[in-house]
Amino acid sequence: MKKQIYLDNAATTRVYPEVAEAMLPFLTENYGNPASVYSFADTAKEAVDQARRVLAEGIHARPEEIYFTGGGSESDNWALKATAEAYRNKGMHIITTKIEHHAILHTAEYLERQGFEVTYVDVDESGVVRLEELEAAIRPDTILISVMAANNEIGTIQPLEEIGRIAKAHGVLFHTDAVQAYGHLPIDVEKMNIDMLSASGHKVNGPKGIGILYIRKGVKIRSLIHGGAQERNRRAGTLNVPGIVGFGKAAVLAFDRMEERAAYETELRDYLITRVMNEIPYTRLNGDPVQRLPNNANFCFRFIEGESLLILLDQNGICGSSGSACTSGSLDPSHVLLAIGLPHEIAHGSLRLTLSEETTREEIDFTLEQLKKILQRLRDMSPLYEDFIKKQDVKKD
Repeated sequence: MKKQIYLDNAATTRVYPEVAEAMLPFLTENYGNPASVYSFADTAKEAVDQARRVLAEGIHARPEEIYFTGGGSESDNWALKATAEAYRNKGMHIITTKIEHHAILHTAEYLERQGFEVTYVDVDESGVVRLEELEAAIRPDTILISVMAANNEIGTIQPLEEIGRIAKAHGVLFHTDAVQAYGHLPIDVEKMNIDMLSASGHKVNGPKGIGILYIRKGVKIRSLIHGGAQERNRRAGTLNVPGIVGFGKAAVLAFDRMEERAAYETELRDYLITRVMNEIPYTRLNGDPVQRLPNNANFCFRFIEGESLLILLDQNGICGSSGSACTSGSLDPSHVLLAIGLPHEIAHGSLRLTLSEETTREEIDFTLEQLKKILQRLRDMSPLYEDFIKKQDVKKD
């Protein structure tokens, strides 16, 4: 059996042993409900409070501004839907971008069906939001701007501080989907004027099914889930104590190692990108070449279909993706690649490889060798590639 090489860390990450170890007692021993009044529940309550402090400190927030959710998609839904409900008397206009995660885009579409108006701002060819277009889109009835911190597909990092400055200058709330950035990039909600922020545990070597929504004190958004009085009456439901503890431990590890991990991943990422661009013809790098997530490499290979490429990589023990895991199985090309100006036929040939601090250079070398063989095999089967080569030969003659 071939060794598995996991290069899809944007989809999810391995739970670190230290994280699993921290969670275990809250599944088997300290299983009390933190909302209960008896002393048996105190250990769980203290663990939740500690995790809340850690998760807040990582983005320079206050613990009481952190609300636990079931994951990044819930946090995104909450930020948009509850803001729309709470501020609809002020206005019914929301601004976002064309490259957001579907948790934002589909929620925005839902709000449009409820009578809200949404402006989808363009990005440039690298995936960076056009700030002048963003500011020009603001109207007297604009209540929210939602721009992701870093794109989950092409890795481009957005200028959050500039966006926050624009939003604050116009008195508009600013939400950022930081699911891919939290624990990987420095974020300061005060310096960046961020009013709401979404994050998810399983993107930082924590468990699945746990996320947070940071809500700045004074922002008056309401509950998304109604029921009990948990999370200061803003999010009903018994707290997922093992998940919260695991997310807290994962955040401690992520923030402690952030600088060292980013340096390692960036060096390995650039090695991968350089080899691909130098050794595989008819290839495009997607996303900003510099302002991108440390572990993200996204390519388009002409004359092939991304799905076939993924299947053949998998047969060689290599896990990659053609875009967001949330759109797996879709026959449509990535909305992100279309938004940065790629035609359908090129966008279909995409491959996203996302590394971790455990990825080795030997794994990258093996992946490159297999990738070159697979691409040549697929191109040899492509009538489009055959026609292209024939035309190139004619030009040479």
